[in-house]
Amino acid sequence: MKNTYNLQGKRILLTGANGKLGQAYALALLQSGAFVYVTDVQAQIDPVFAAQLSDKKLTQYEYLALDITSEVSLQQVQKRVGALDVLINNAGAKGVKGPFEERTAADIDAVLAVQVKGTMLATQEFTKEMIKQKSGTVINIGSVYGTVAPDKNIYKDPRKINSEIYGATKAATIHFTKYLAAYLGEYGITANCISPGGVFHDGQDPFFVEHYSAKVPLGRMANADDLVGVVCFLSSDDAHYITGQNIVVDGGFTL
Repeated sequence: MKNTYNLQGKRILLTGANGKLGQAYALALLQSGAFVYVTDVQAQIDPVFAAQLSDKKLTQYEYLALDITSEVSLQQVQKRVGALDVLINNAGAKGVKGPFEERTAADIDAVLAVQVKGTMLATQEFTKEMIKQKSGTVINIGSVYGTVAPDKNIYKDPRKINSEIYGATKAATIHFTKYLAAYLGEYGITANCISPGGVFHDGQDPFFVEHYSAKVPLGRMANADDLVGVVCFLSSDDAHYITGQNIVVDGGFTL
């Protein structure tokens, strides 16, 4: 990250921190001076990521195992962390593949459990102290597919098209953000959503990368550095009068 925000003194809890984007968000927040509770469903932090943080001498964090679909797990972590300044709902479910007509009830339930129920339960639990202190920030992670449908033409294999349940849950996340902004505003709590476009990673189908990038006015897919700045900005005091917004970071893909 080229620039940092002053997040000194901020206590931030990040879900889904073992994932590639979760790690990028955690790293940027730590570099900006925050204390970060990095959480994920696994028992331990990703060892490669832990080594990276150690190499950079970033020690202002604590890893906590957290299952956001479990009220008991959420309550245990809440008891441990106490009052927070920022909650970042980044955890996501594994993608489901195959055409819509073959989608199973188990597929649907698995994605709904994490990306709708889990996000709601985590927000409910961790905003309790924010309400008491009359301040706080909630940042949800949506997707461009929460506002637009996938284009079949950019997928070489139509069975790998982004699923309908993924898009439906991200649309729910965007609307839930607006609800939170209206509901929690009287307590000085802001709620915003970040909707990334497609993010490049090693091993992606070159056909998809080429055809997705062709639809982006900036001519490429996103990378982690394109996303971390807005996470840090919304976590900072500079964003204290921004709430209820869905900030799309997609290079113009959804224009």
